[in-house]
Amino acid sequence: MRVPRIYQPSPLAPGHSLDLDDDGSNHVGRVLRMQPGQALMLFNGDGQQYPALIDEAGKKRVRVTVQSMEAQDSESPLALHLGQVISRGEKMEFTIQKSVELGVASITPLWSERCGVKLSGDRLDKKVAQWQKIAIAACEQCGRNRVPEIRPVMRLEPWLTEPFEGLKLNLHPRAPYSINTLPEPVTALRLLIGPEGGLSDEEIRTARDQGFTDILLGPRVLRTETAALTAITALQVRFGDLG
Repeated sequence: MRVPRIYQPSPLAPGHSLDLDDDGSNHVGRVLRMQPGQALMLFNGDGQQYPALIDEAGKKRVRVTVQSMEAQDSESPLALHLGQVISRGEKMEFTIQKSVELGVASITPLWSERCGVKLSGDRLDKKVAQWQKIAIAACEQCGRNRVPEIRPVMRLEPWLTEPFEGLKLNLHPRAPYSINTLPEPVTALRLLIGPEGGLSDEEIRTARDQGFTDILLGPRVLRTETAALTAITALQVRFGDLG
């Protein structure tokens, strides 16, 4: 049976005893109904993982003791930053979850001209916090010990102009190049994925002016969430650790 992996946003060290945070305690005590003496695997985003044993387990409080520290590097050699124009409903959550499983290093949610989502103020802050929790849960599931950052939401144009030393790509259904025609090697990459209605002509021109290369995935037009995950997978096969 696989040992449950639990994220804890605090320093961890062998011999250290601690109470799990509210999310961890709820998952271990209420959802999994684990008991004292059972094993957990903790991680805090520092790249290590920490085997631990449960000392006390209740519905509201779970106390554990860290047993050791293990080096476990499951990060891709490709530092891939995803710029994803916000999609409706569960599509954005699905994109974040699966892109983290596929190894993206960071994600910036973007506003664009044809973005159909309207969020602001506290609702937007809560949504970004929710997306970060989804990224953490994806790391718990897939075995990553570094948690990708969900950056604050930005307008597309400022994101395009951010300094970046690496390859910059924009998916375009009429692009002259495919991922297989990109030069090797690539270790750092920015990938732009537009909204359901696509980027405007002006936004595409701005991306090109900022050094983004238009690339084609294939002869079919994909939905935004399908396009993101297909492109990430193809890039990880070409430059990363999928094989």
